[in-house]
Amino acid sequence: MEKITLNVTKRDKVGKNSVDKLRLEKTIPGILYTKGEESVTIQAVEKDLQKVVAQAGTSTLVDLNLDGENKKILFKEVQMHPFKNQILHFDAYAVNMKEKLRLSIPVVLLNRDEIHVQPSVLLQHLDEVEVECLPGSLPSTAEVDVQNLEIGDALFVKDLDVANEEGIDVITDLEEAVCTLQEPREEELPEEGEEEETADAADVPTVDETEEADEE
Repeated sequence: MEKITLNVTKRDKVGKNSVDKLRLEKTIPGILYTKGEESVTIQAVEKDLQKVVAQAGTSTLVDLNLDGENKKILFKEVQMHPFKNQILHFDAYAVNMKEKLRLSIPVVLLNRDEIHVQPSVLLQHLDEVEVECLPGSLPSTAEVDVQNLEIGDALFVKDLDVANEEGIDVITDLEEAVCTLQEPREEELPEEGEEEETADAADVPTVDETEEADEE
């Protein structure tokens, strides 16, 4: 896998005014957490950060260069603007390569647009699975090929590639369904005139209603 690198620098000034100024300069504030150490306020060039976040997500190791010091990190949280494609803030944590990690990784269904059986509907029931492993063995995704599924077939967590990789423990129940392939369902539309007939029938008075009207 290609190494992903992000260059950051320490951020001395904190507070809303300084953060707003940074963003105007196309620089994004962040925090780096390291176990057993005080957190460090950092900053990254916006365009560089956007590229790295798009590549790494929250489940791929990133080589962080902090003023010449190299650390392996994972993004903990990336705060996005509510309607602009803009990062407002990011949190990252340094990874100890000798300690196991437990985190969720995204499920990817390969060849979902190339399924042989057509027409068909592929339903994905699980978007993430939880795994535990050393950082060096951390997969960025959990994948399974769906191209050869037949109608009624289902794939489970045990069918994902990570379930069979040495050094990776899958925490999610192996028997949990990941996806199923079903026949498309046609929506039944009322035949022409059916609604009018129903409405007309509802307007016809019952025997009891006719008798009550005569008595009045």
